[in-house]
Amino acid sequence: MAGVKAILARPWAYRLFQRAVGAARLRAVYVRRYVRPFPGARVLDIGCGPGDILDALPNTRYVGADLSPEYIREAQERYGARGEFVCRSVSDLVVEQAGSFDIVLANGVLHHLDDTEADSLLTVARQALRPGGRFVSFDGCYVPGQNPFARWMLDHDRGTHVRPREKYLRLARARFPTVESFLHHRLLNIPYTHLVMVCTQG
Repeated sequence: MAGVKAILARPWAYRLFQRAVGAARLRAVYVRRYVRPFPGARVLDIGCGPGDILDALPNTRYVGADLSPEYIREAQERYGARGEFVCRSVSDLVVEQAGSFDIVLANGVLHHLDDTEADSLLTVARQALRPGGRFVSFDGCYVPGQNPFARWMLDHDRGTHVRPREKYLRLARARFPTVESFLHHRLLNIPYTHLVMVCTQG
């Protein structure tokens, strides 16, 4: 599986895999139901990858941040002026622009981070948001009795910190006063369990 994980670190391979499992449908449902962007909303996407979420985010002022130069290059080539893409630490970015975003996203990011790293991300997300702003995320999630194939996929995910629902919620509630969570089992073409969290800034 290590070889597969290395291949998926390449933007073209990641996009091909996403297309095969039906990730466009996941993004469409996620944005419509939970992100709920409004025209002119300022959106920060932490760990933006190749920026594919932009396909579902029209009429927003989008900033995507990722530490992979390959992903940022791919995003810039594909989306150009539709968004701003930066290859830098999101904490450095937020120091300069604290309290200026309406929505902060972390799409499939938290399960790549240990608890300390996840707490740092959530802290930075809260600092980035305007009062009343929202942090929205989705990640693979362990739940009792889930489809065996979904559990196998989670066990072999590139992210090595897939958690049960309660552990994601504990992390989010340490930084946000209001946290809502939603489980989905068939957002992809394959069995898989996603947890969506919507956290509101005080």
